[in-house]
Amino acid sequence: MDGCSDCIAAGGNWVHLRMCLTCGRVGCCDSSPGKHASAHAAREQHPLVSSFEPGEDWSWCFIDDIGLRVPDIPHPHHS
Repeated sequence: MDGCSDCIAAGGNWVHLRMCLTCGRVGCCDSSPGKHASAHAAREQHPLVSSFEPGEDWSWCFIDDIGLRVPDIPHPHHS
């Protein structure tokens, strides 16, 4: 994945990327104009995301509005 698929399709830009821990979809963060990761979470009822930024290993729950440390999730940027 090279970026937020929704932003790419719309010709938009993103700030940071988040990966859905339910289905693996990559979307942009809420600091991005499209806020596609949280929109996907609400639409699909997939509340958990992980940072898709290299070097970051944190996750977030949109329902509880809380950060999580989930070190054993499959992630393309974790070794």
